Amino acid sequence: MLLTLARQSLWHRRGTVLMTLLSLTISIALLLGIDHLRLEAKRSFTSTVSGTDLIVGARSGQLNLLLYSVFRLGNATNNISYQHYQQLASHPQVAWAIPMALGDSHRGFRVIGTNGDYFRYFRYGQQQQLAFAQGQAFAGVYQVVLGAAVAEKLGYQLGAQIILSHGVGAVSFTQHKDQPFSVVGILAPTGTPVDQSVHVSLESIEAIHLGWQGGTPRLGKTPKLSEEQLKKLQPKVLTAFMLGLKSKVATFAIQRQINEFKAEPLTAILPGAALAELWQMLAMVENMLLLVTLLVLIAALIGMVTTLLAAMKERQREMAILRAVGARPWQLFWLIELEVLCISLGSMVSAILLLCAGLAAARPVLSSQYGLVISWLPWHNHSAILLAAFMTLALLLGAIPSYLTYRQSLAQGLQVRL
Repeated sequence: MLLTLARQSLWHRRGTVLMTLLSLTISIALLLGIDHLRLEAKRSFTSTVSGTDLIVGARSGQLNLLLYSVFRLGNATNNISYQHYQQLASHPQVAWAIPMALGDSHRGFRVIGTNGDYFRYFRYGQQQQLAFAQGQAFAGVYQVVLGAAVAEKLGYQLGAQIILSHGVGAVSFTQHKDQPFSVVGILAPTGTPVDQSVHVSLESIEAIHLGWQGGTPRLGKTPKLSEEQLKKLQPKVLTAFMLGLKSKVATFAIQRQINEFKAEPLTAILPGAALAELWQMLAMVENMLLLVTLLVLIAALIGMVTTLLAAMKERQREMAILRAVGARPWQLFWLIELEVLCISLGSMVSAILLLCAGLAAARPVLSSQYGLVISWLPWHNHSAILLAAFMTLALLLGAIPSYLTYRQSLAQGLQVRL
């Protein structure tokens, strides 16, 4: 009977209840959404690279090296000698090495010069290997492999001809127009910066910069090389390289040897440690967002209580009649609490449905624009705890108008006011 009365009372005040329900729905969706995006971003963030024991670059801070080598953000302080890379790659404890040459772009997407070991040994997520959605790896100069987001956003297919640009800006005034590249492969989506990268061979990087000095092309037309000459090209410098070691025990020893390398100032970092440090730096922003969301949710709950309190004066006669027909004070108390419970449950269900729909719609944009692959279901192990805490707080705050209703007298409610 109490549930029926609560339902009919809410329906009678459906305009006010709907606005309260809407404010709570938005607040809960905001709370669950920020928490979900935070956890999904962290998962995607930490799974950007896996299975790599060391990342080596020119002497700099480990965060700067991590950002430009893994996330394609920023620039290296200096290049490193390809000869020294070969020397370190041939170390007895090194199982594999992936060279990377950065500095060029295509319509805002970073170009990475590398070799076949990149597709063979690079891992992301749970030791997942790169896979091809179409085509295959480059086998020669002037061939390019595109990340999934690049191909999707720019509408490229196999066989398309593209022009690389010098520099990493979205707009470049120095383009290698006389040396077009042919798309021979498109990688499957990974949810990492690989999706937004353009991959070419190290020989290709060397070929398009023949005759350059100080980062600028020489006057005149770049000489055309034969296939034999192109195959004999050897890179002179790299931006960074990744190492996989035969024994994890040797990681710190090899790191120390590289950091103390006398032929050239180098820095070797552990990707896991650098990722943890970077995420720790972002933790303050993350906590501030959660705090603001909690405050918004509390404000919405206080608004719900205020609405119920405002409605109490209009419902004095209704409560008095219920008391007159035999309703006990505790029944009136639980009547209001049932209304709070119905509003809270309705807002939670609506918030989850709204958030699922929003995440499903935003997934393609987040994947193509930011390389972030998220789940459309915003549910985690602690989500039930968050919702239970919300429900408990709602019932506690709802006890205020419930208690005031409990204390109302029959005479006060039936008294005619002039």
